[in-house]
Formats: sequence, structure tokens, C-alpha cells
Amino acid sequence: MNFPTGLIKRPGDLITPYEQTRAGFVSLALEKNRMGTPYVGEAKALKVSASKVKYPKDLLRLDDMRSALLTAAGISDKASSHLTDDDKTYAIKEFVKNFLEPSGNDFVDELVYRFLLTKGDSLGGSMRNLAGKLGERKFIRAFISSLNLRKISFKWSDRRTDRWVEGGGEDLDESNITAFSWKSAKGNRVLIFNIIVPIVKKNVDLSLLDCQSADINPSKKSAHYSSDRYIALGELKGGIDPAGADEHWKTAHSALNRIRVSFKKQKSVPATFFIGAAIEKAMAGEIFKQLKKGELAFAGNLTNDEHLYSVCSWLIGL
Repeated sequence: MNFPTGLIKRPGDLITPYEQTRAGFVSLALEKNRMGTPYVGEAKALKVSASKVKYPKDLLRLDDMRSALLTAAGISDKASSHLTDDDKTYAIKEFVKNFLEPSGNDFVDELVYRFLLTKGDSLGGSMRNLAGKLGERKFIRAFISSLNLRKISFKWSDRRTDRWVEGGGEDLDESNITAFSWKSAKGNRVLIFNIIVPIVKKNVDLSLLDCQSADINPSKKSAHYSSDRYIALGELKGGIDPAGADEHWKTAHSALNRIRVSFKKQKSVPATFFIGAAIEKAMAGEIFKQLKKGELAFAGNLTNDEHLYSVCSWLIGL
């Protein structure tokens, strides 16, 4: 189960080049803009509606403005669910009194700016895991391509319905895939994303099991409860920011150690692997040492196509 000879000859082969870091940041920026587009549209609609009144207090009489006024007042959807109607009315009145009325004729612009401020905060929360999600989608696309290249029929688990779907068309949305199932020369295989492994009692990014799709279910009889069904477990870190690279590796390193210790107690030794988008010099050295010692069966840089498709091929062939 060792990594392919010649793929990683030295620690430097694992380091993320500047060009890939730059490309990663650009991709993140474009995705942020795409996700923020609906908020900009809402702000434009709000400006048109608010411009129809002459004074800020007139906004209080418009029922269809209530939700937007709450948002502009700094009340998020989550916070709103904990407030009574009277609380919401009070918050809106105080907002109009203390922020819109002092703005005079510019109250509409003030309303829109503050609406976007709250929406931006909400968007920021969604952004925290964006890099990881983009990294997972990239891996999934590569995995599908690797299966298709080998003419291997597969199923995928749909996040929306919790059902297994045959194959995948061009319009397949990677964000809805939670697992793959296929049959290799060595038997039936299932690769699951982000599952709490009972033996470890923690979430593991990637888990490869010796079983069929039907063997995975919510009951304790599910294959993922059996330590001897696990073939490989790995950590996938899609964050591209070099500043957070070491922290991602420390988290992954601890998780992989926990996996080894937990399975060793069950007298089972599945392979462990690591895939990261941001790999700096120091961590590259540590990863390389673990590869040489056999602690890691495979490691690669997510931004390197050779590494990415090699790990996909490796998993498919286990």
C-alpha cells in the first residue's frame, strides 16, 4: 500500500507552488462573488421599494419591508427566530429612529448599506468552510473522472434524498455527493465523505470500506461499525491559504494518529493517507518522513493533478 515509486521523491515535491496558491485565491474570490450575487440583487430590490416613501417612518407601515428592515437593523434570521413580534417591532423602530432618520434625505442609502452589512456577516459565516468544500468538490470530480476512465460503473449517495443513484451525468452537482460505491477486481467498495467513524468516535474526511452500498445504513449493523471493513481512511484539507497550512496539518496529523491508535486496539490496520491544498516546507518534510516510515500509505498535494489522480487511482485499486 505504499505510495507509487517516483511520484514523491523528496519533500519539495509536496510543496504547493506559488502559481497554485494564487489560482486558489482567485477561485475563492470568484466563488465568494457568486454566492454574494443574490444579496446584491436583494439590496437593489430593497432600494427600489424604499425609494417609494418620503420619510423613514413611512417604512414602518409597509408589511413587505418588515423582514428587510429587521436585517438592516442587524437582526439575523437565526436571531429573529428567538424574538417575539413585539421585540422585532421595537428593534425596527429603534433602528429607524437612531440610524435612518439622522441620515436625512440619504436614509434609503443608509438602509441599503446596513442591510448589506448584515447580509455580508451572514455570507462571511458561509465562507469559513468554503475552501474545504471547493477542495472536496475538486477531489470528487477527479474521482468520477478516474472511475469513468476505467469504465467502472458506480453509484453515488445523494445528500438531498439519502438514496443511491446510478452513475452520473454531466450536470451532476458534486456538492450533493456523500459517497461512492463500485466494484473493483478485489471486491465491493464504498468511499464515504465526512462520516463519524464509530471506532474513532470522530469525523473522518474520507473512509474506504469493503462493502456494498446496501451495507451502509443508519443502524448499528451498518458496515461502518465494523473495524475489519475499513481499508483506508484519510484527511482532505482544501484550504489554500499558506498561513493556515501548518494548522491544517496539525489537525490532520492528530486525526490520523487517533485513527491508527483506535484501529490498533481493534487489531485492525487500515491504510491512512493525507491530501492537502496548502503544503508548506516544514509540513512537507514531516509528511515525507511519515511516507518513508510507512505511517502514511499515501500523500499528495490537491493542487497537483498527478498527485490528485494518483490518489484516486490508488483508492479505486485497493
